[in-house]
Amino acid sequence: MEPFTRLTSRVVPLPNENVDTDQIVPARFLKVTDKAGMDQYLFCDWRFDAEGKPRPDFILNQPRAHGAKILLVGANFGTGSSREHAPWALVAFGFRALVGTTFADIFRNNSLKNGLLPVSISPADHAELLSRVEKDPDVEITIDLSSQTVTLPGGKTVSFPIDNFSKQCLLAGVDQLGYMLKQAAKISEYEASHPQPVKTISA
Repeated sequence: MEPFTRLTSRVVPLPNENVDTDQIVPARFLKVTDKAGMDQYLFCDWRFDAEGKPRPDFILNQPRAHGAKILLVGANFGTGSSREHAPWALVAFGFRALVGTTFADIFRNNSLKNGLLPVSISPADHAELLSRVEKDPDVEITIDLSSQTVTLPGGKTVSFPIDNFSKQCLLAGVDQLGYMLKQAAKISEYEASHPQPVKTISA
């Protein structure tokens, strides 16, 4: 997993509210277990018509989405089932961060485990950012994970919350298991200095 430290990118607006995980990745694709190629299923029913042709009016099919690493989403993004396929597909498409006001809890946790940073900002800042992005698709914002800040167009800086364990994993570019494995030497040292008492079996 690539470390997440500081990201500057254009922003793709998808401000629909209550977008659920079945819209992000339809249920018929849940048998897929390989993260590679998951981008083809992202918002599949929104991106493609019944014949499989791209819908030109959908934002991810437009040139402005190419190369952008930040998706601006509506409130309660990621509601619904707990499938990890949703963040898999978003990451496979190229997104490293989502900016919104609120996220479904399970989706937020799944995203953090898969290298996708959900950034919560206030409704007022969200509305301002959406307005700027709609007026100028080329504007960029900067997300700095170390300081937990977002620099909006115009230079305004706002903070966002994240738990420290997820933050350290993202900064290091490891998932939870990878973080534990990196601590193997310290774990072994601790176990060696704290031997387990020998249990005796009474007759």
